[in-house]
Amino acid sequence: MTAPSAPPAPPPTEPQLAAAADTFAMLASPARLQLVWLMSSGRFDVGELAARVGLSLPTTSQHLRKLRLTGIVSATREGRHSYYTVEDPHVVELVEQIFEHIAPDGSLAPDPPAPSPTRDSRA
Repeated sequence: MTAPSAPPAPPPTEPQLAAAADTFAMLASPARLQLVWLMSSGRFDVGELAARVGLSLPTTSQHLRKLRLTGIVSATREGRHSYYTVEDPHVVELVEQIFEHIAPDGSLAPDPPAPSPTRDSRA
């Protein structure tokens, strides 16, 4: 007898589809995707982010502003500096998974082979 399957998930709502599309649109820019990838590991100020991605301060600030407006990135002000981070674990997981699926040369990485069943050598 087989176990009953879980009921199918309800289809996404229009607001969910719009929010998902907005999120993917923000991550469609290689520069913003790199910024999000960096910030998923900690908090950075705009100067450090600009240096790491090789962009000017104004360009980096513009990307960060867009990411903040969509809620992907948050900022904390400390004195004269603002520190940016990605706090949503779902966004962090999404970015980590995409880079696990894409090989360093940009091709899609194949899924790892399924583990083969081990035979009992005593049989």
